[in-house]
Amino acid sequence: MAGTLVVNEIYLSLQGESTFAGLPCVFVRLTACDLRCSYCDTAYAFAGGKKMALEEIAARVRELAGVFRRRNGEGKGLPLVELTGGEPLLQAGALPLMRRLCDEGFTVLLETGGARDISGVDNRVRRIVDLKCPASGESERNRYENIGLLKATDQIKFVISTHEDYEWAKDRIAEHKLDGICELLFSWAHPLEAKQRHPSLKKAPRNMRPISRRELAERIVADGLPVRFQAQLHKIIWPPDQRGV
Repeated sequence: MAGTLVVNEIYLSLQGESTFAGLPCVFVRLTACDLRCSYCDTAYAFAGGKKMALEEIAARVRELAGVFRRRNGEGKGLPLVELTGGEPLLQAGALPLMRRLCDEGFTVLLETGGARDISGVDNRVRRIVDLKCPASGESERNRYENIGLLKATDQIKFVISTHEDYEWAKDRIAEHKLDGICELLFSWAHPLEAKQRHPSLKKAPRNMRPISRRELAERIVADGLPVRFQAQLHKIIWPPDQRGV
């Protein structure tokens, strides 16, 4: 139903990724995903959650944002609000919720896996769209039609696990002239702990060479790529498997 969403969790923390990294952010994590990326660290959001009305979700966001809104004035400043998952665009109610939050003056971010149509997303939303690299096991699901819908305020994210991912991402940037469209993010895939690895996750193709965080950073510099390296701040501050951060 468009008037409700199945929500896995709502919490206030610091944004750990994107060009907004380090800023306070209210996260609305929705349940369900139709991808099974090899490095997925939020498999707990594949199922479960609580059905909530849009007003109930918005009220919780306002509550968590209270101290910032009182300090900075209604509709101004922090915190950000991010819809994430799972895959937020699997639920029809995500679209009206984002419009509502934009109307209330929040800066709204959408983290989407890149396999779903983004054309219905409010133009005020900052869309962070994945292009899945080969080691994810889901690169065939990339919806390249989304590239033509992106604006300068949006971002494209590549999660890099291997040297082959790096070369693939570099080729896609050149092929689609992505650096002329919006910000580009290269996110190093933090290795999963055994307890984080869901049995349904895809396995990376064989014979790929893992890339370290340092190797990725050094290759970006050596090749002069017009991308932003990111290392998931929340996993540096808190344990990698801690939820609600």
